[in-house]
Order: sequence, then structure tokens, then C-alpha cells
Amino acid sequence: MSADTVLGALVVLAGTGLIAAGARWTGRATRPIAPRRARAHAWRAYVRAVNRSAELALTTARHTAGRGEPAIVTVEDVVRLAEERFGYEEVDRAHAAAALRAVYEREGCAADTVTDAWECGCP
Repeated sequence: MSADTVLGALVVLAGTGLIAAGARWTGRATRPIAPRRARAHAWRAYVRAVNRSAELALTTARHTAGRGEPAIVTVEDVVRLAEERFGYEEVDRAHAAAALRAVYEREGCAADTVTDAWECGCP
């Protein structure tokens, strides 16, 4: 027997073994979707989208502000971006205001940015 024949036989045996294992364990690699995990995942995706919308609104306002004038970011900007960019039909203003406040404080925007995140009447 030549080396090519032995190698070919090993490849065929390995392929047959993988096909047999796949037929035996089909669908067992993924767990069925649990409602609690699905809700938790949807909430994390929503929070991530609102936070990203706040960052985008702040960055856009900073880039469009003229030299020497403050950037103006509103909660409505965050809500609009979450609806347009991430497809959320209903974004709670309280969540948008909280995300905007967090980004505002994290970025240290007190000197060059104005926002209504504290005056929106949201907790």
C-alpha cells in the first residue's frame, strides 16, 4: 500500500465518522430558547442600543458645533437615534436621559456641552 492510499482511507474514515456523529447528535449543540433568557437578551440589546445612541448623539453634536460654541444634545436626539439607527419603536425618555447623563459624565462634557438630560422630568 502506498502512502496516498493510506491517507485517502484515513480521510474517508474520518469523514464517515463525522457524518455519523452529526446524524446522531443533530440539534443537541444548541439549547431551546427559554423565555427568561430571551427577555434578558432583549433587555441587554435595548440598553446597549440606547447607550450607543447617547454616544452617537453626543459625538455628532460635538462635531457639528462651531468653534467656541457649546454642543447641544437633547434627550430627543437620543430617542430619535435609537429609533432610526437601531429600529426601536418606543424608547423610554427616562432610559434615554439616564444614558445621556452617564455618557455626559463619563466623557467630562461639562465645559463644552449643554444637555437637557437633568431637566426632562425623568428619574
